[in-house]
Amino acid sequence: MKTQVNLKIDLDIKRKAQRTAKDLGLSLSSVVNASLKQFAKTGEFHVSVAPKMTAHLENLVTEAREDFKRGRVGGPFGTANDFLKYLNR
Repeated sequence: MKTQVNLKIDLDIKRKAQRTAKDLGLSLSSVVNASLKQFAKTGEFHVSVAPKMTAHLENLVTEAREDFKRGRVGGPFGTANDFLKYLNR
């Protein structure tokens, strides 16, 4: 059996929540239902959205992985000065 719940929510929060739900392929209704179901079952409330890497960070990670595969890595360094010499070459 379904029922309807009326909630007063800040419009900006509602819109942001709808966008986040849509990004996850969900409706806001399904997010609320899942949250309430879990809360009723456990008495706990948890929210998490895993952060996404920016395109720039993804490119840096890809570049670093390629450098590692090709053996283009430095270190280990015996001293901080050795490390600075490596950086400045």
